[in-house]
Amino acid sequence: MRRLEVDRLAGRHVILEPMRSDHVDELAAATGGDRSTFAYTRVPDGLDETADYVDWLLRDAADGAVGPFVQRRVSDGRLVGCTRYLHPDWPLDREVPDEVEVGGTWLCADAQRSAINTEAKLLLFTYAFERWAVQRVAICTDARNLRSRAAIERLGAAFEGVLRRHRASTHEGDGQRLRDSAMYAVTVDDWPTVRRQLLGLLDR
Repeated sequence: MRRLEVDRLAGRHVILEPMRSDHVDELAAATGGDRSTFAYTRVPDGLDETADYVDWLLRDAADGAVGPFVQRRVSDGRLVGCTRYLHPDWPLDREVPDEVEVGGTWLCADAQRSAINTEAKLLLFTYAFERWAVQRVAICTDARNLRSRAAIERLGAAFEGVLRRHRASTHEGDGQRLRDSAMYAVTVDDWPTVRRQLLGLLDR
């Protein structure tokens, strides 16, 4: 069975650590406070939900479906959120994926609108394109999530369209409704330009 084998990825502003069960307490602390920006994202609330969330992601990781990370802020050493690789595909039948998605990303309120998200994406894209030699990194979000869409576009990912009734919605009140997903991607051809753009954003 193929699995997403991920390493610790370190930058100036954030360290992405492969998720472990002993991250639960620190991660639960990061889920508190202002949760107003979590409407379209699955973010656990409190210790019990965080334990279930980590267990779920680690089970998926064991099955090869995801590569989950916690995000640790360098300036104070605190865990401030999560992100992950998901939906890997191997159409060329290599040992490493030919395509992968980056998603499941959230940051606590005081880590948002900082360099952390930009640098985390740079680390994830760099690993995917330069370690795995993928040909495509996808990013998608609920089509209604204008904040997330603006952040994705700022990274330089190309908009590819909206898939209607695409995935389960995490938005409160949607019930069993499938969401429409706004689809974005960076291809291997785009990567040199996107890399320069991300480095430029970090140098501001």
